[in-house]
Amino acid sequence: MDLSVSIKSAKRNLLIVFLAIAASVIVFSTAHAQSPTQWEELEGDVSLFIGNDLGRNGYYDQKPIAELMGKMAETIGPEAVLALGDVHHFGGVKSVNDPLWMTNYELIYSHPELMIDWMPILGNHEYRGNTQAVLDYSNVSRRWVMGGRYYTRVFSDDDSKVSVRIVFIDTTPLIDRYHNSPTYPDVNNQDVKAQLAWIDTTLENAKEDWVIVVGHHPVYAQTKKDIIEQQDMQRNLLPILRKYSKKVDMYVCGHIHNFQHIRRGNDGIDFVVNSAGSLARSVTPTEGTVFCSPEPGFSVLTATPEKLSLSMVDKTGTVIHKIERTHK
Repeated sequence: MDLSVSIKSAKRNLLIVFLAIAASVIVFSTAHAQSPTQWEELEGDVSLFIGNDLGRNGYYDQKPIAELMGKMAETIGPEAVLALGDVHHFGGVKSVNDPLWMTNYELIYSHPELMIDWMPILGNHEYRGNTQAVLDYSNVSRRWVMGGRYYTRVFSDDDSKVSVRIVFIDTTPLIDRYHNSPTYPDVNNQDVKAQLAWIDTTLENAKEDWVIVVGHHPVYAQTKKDIIEQQDMQRNLLPILRKYSKKVDMYVCGHIHNFQHIRRGNDGIDFVVNSAGSLARSVTPTEGTVFCSPEPGFSVLTATPEKLSLSMVDKTGTVIHKIERTHK
């Protein structure tokens, strides 16, 4: 047999095998992805997207997840995106003109359906830079709508009369280790007692059908990060959440870069960790874990008068876990 023909034949066979394997990988990776028809089932009278730990200058899974958010928004039509901190890794921003606003945000979340209100809070990485610039960016970008370091907004539907209150809080100052650190220069300037008093009063006066508190750091989570962070959150925030447990339905955060759903005690609050919209991390169950996943992605929060739902969406557009609540 001609050796050159044999070599060509072997190469051809290897190419066929390679293409077959590649095709099977593609089919496997997309086989479970949901379609716009299935996404329609997520719609509510009030619909919101939740994203956090986003800013990686478009690297890792940030760009494809941003595009997925836009595609799903075409079907679901969210009113706003709740951006729960760390839109900017790693050192925050220096000013409203920092190029990171383009590479972490504007040029990444450019889908027409994402030209809606983005309602952010500060994460620990924003505190590494100029936090006032993050607030002041509301004067630059029409869709960056930040009501303060902590603030509250009510979303409602005129037809169904459902109302949802989102209470945005600033968690970095609630954690002791961030204080007196040159890495987080703005933390010491914050009045922790004033914020906690505001949270208490806001929840006391809440009359809406559904109440969700959102922050960057978890109250409960499995993590390799310093457990003292959670202990400080449990010391400062948890007593207030428990005080109004008949009103508060969920506490939703980021920071840990994976999906977690935890329930502890008898207060009935769902504690949710929303995964990173770029680079995710491994996770294992902990006390009270209902669900956990290392997948990157974002969440869809929807409400009707009868039901509040939070759907965790992975980077293929698949709902991998859904939390549903009816009235207590």
